[in-house]
Order: sequence, then structure tokens, then C-alpha cells
Amino acid sequence: MDVVQIFRDGGPAMWPLLALSILSLSVIIERLWFWVRILTQESEIVNRILNTASANWRSATELAKRAVNQPIGRFLYAPLRLVKPDPELFRLALEASAEDELSSMRQGEKVLEAVIALAPLLGLLGTVLGLIQSLGNIRLGDLGTAAAAGVTTGIGQSLISTAAGLIVAISSLIFYRLFQGFVVNQVKVFRRSGSDLELLYRQYWQNISASMSTIEEHPNREVVTTKENITISQPTRLQQPTSFQSDFGDGSDRAQDLGTSPNEPITSPEATEIGE
Repeated sequence: MDVVQIFRDGGPAMWPLLALSILSLSVIIERLWFWVRILTQESEIVNRILNTASANWRSATELAKRAVNQPIGRFLYAPLRLVKPDPELFRLALEASAEDELSSMRQGEKVLEAVIALAPLLGLLGTVLGLIQSLGNIRLGDLGTAAAAGVTTGIGQSLISTAAGLIVAISSLIFYRLFQGFVVNQVKVFRRSGSDLELLYRQYWQNISASMSTIEEHPNREVVTTKENITISQPTRLQQPTSFQSDFGDGSDRAQDLGTSPNEPITSPEATEIGE
């Protein structure tokens, strides 16, 4: 069977069908390569990150960062890169990341949908054009003669475009449904892994909250007590600078110590000897 001759017999509708088939084939090959890389590495990435997160969140963050070339790695890294978020923010980060990743997984579906819808219509259009051309060359007087023998051949050739359109549409529909099944499976994987990671983080957050509350309660009580003690024991006036009078007292105290009146001059033995 000569494919080139069949293509020529199909009429002008075969050219747009050829373009649609090439477009559909390119999308199918790209999506197959995409899903093969995901399905062969996804379970290992999830297990490693979850097992590491149960022991060390920093190491789990590093593992998720190294797996950002995979959708599941980007999905788990989105909340892990946040600095100690509360559980509600952690869950919102998971949901936002899941929506982005699932949207990227649906790339190419619109192209396949267009091919599935257009290919049969183009094939039918080619058949109709072929029938118009074949029946337009028939004359009433030629019916039942050898001249009408070519009409049957023309009708058969015109049906080639319909068959080609159906083949392109059916092939695209098979892979379209296959890719949709992969996306549905990914929704389950994302939901399960996200729930496990969120559960681990809630336990981790409860431990952090309990530790922080313990640290905040005891030091605060000590600080308040210390401040009260400082307030009570605080002197009422500042200490005066050191001076001669502060060290030795004033003249009245000195005179009382020597047994003299405050107004009498203080004489020392050395002064008495000099006066004598």
C-alpha cells in the first residue's frame, strides 16, 4: 500500500489532517516523556522527604529543594521554604502549590481536545468535497455505461479523508484520556503526601509552641520579680561624690570626738610644741 498515493487520493483535506496529526504527535511524545520521568521518581522523592521530615525539618527542606525539577518536589518545597509558618499558612502554601503543579500537568490537553474535535470534521469535509467532484462529472446519459465506472472509484477515494480524520481523532483521544488518568492519580498523590506532611508539621508545631510557652513563662516571671526587687531596693538619692568632709565629717563631729566644743579651735600636740 502506497501511503503517498493514498494521501493524494484523499484530496485537499488531507493536508490540514497531516498538520493536525503532526501537532498531536508532538504533544503526545512530550507528555509521555514528562509522565515517564514523574512516575519513575515520584514515590522515591515523597518517601525520602517524609521520612526525613519526621526527624529533621532542615534536612527535609534541603531534599525538597534538590527535587524542584519534579512537580512533587516543588509541591513539597513550597511550604518547607517558609520560616516556621503557622499550620494554617503551611496548609495554604500546600494548596496553592498543588493548584499550580496540577495546572502545569494539564499542558497540551487543549491541543489534543482541538485535534479530537477538528479531525473528524475535516475528514468529513474532504469526503463531501470528493463526492461533489465525483458526482458533478456524471451525466444522466452516462448512467449504466463505462463512463460511470469512475464514479465508484472517486467515491471510494473521497472516503479516505474521513478515515484519516477518524484515525487522527481516535489516536489523540486515547492518549488524552490516558493523560487525564495520570492527572487524576497525581491529585491523589498530592493529597496524600500533602496531608502526611501537614500532619508531621502540626506535631512539630505543637512541640515548638509548648517549648516557646515554657521558655516564655519562666523567664518572664524571673524578670518581673527582678524588676520588683530592683524597684524596692533602689536608693532614694544618688551617692554624693567623695570629698574631704564626707570622709572625715564636719568640724562639729571632729570637735565632739576630741572632747571640745564646736567653736573652740582644735589644737594638736604638734601645734602645742611649736607654740611653746
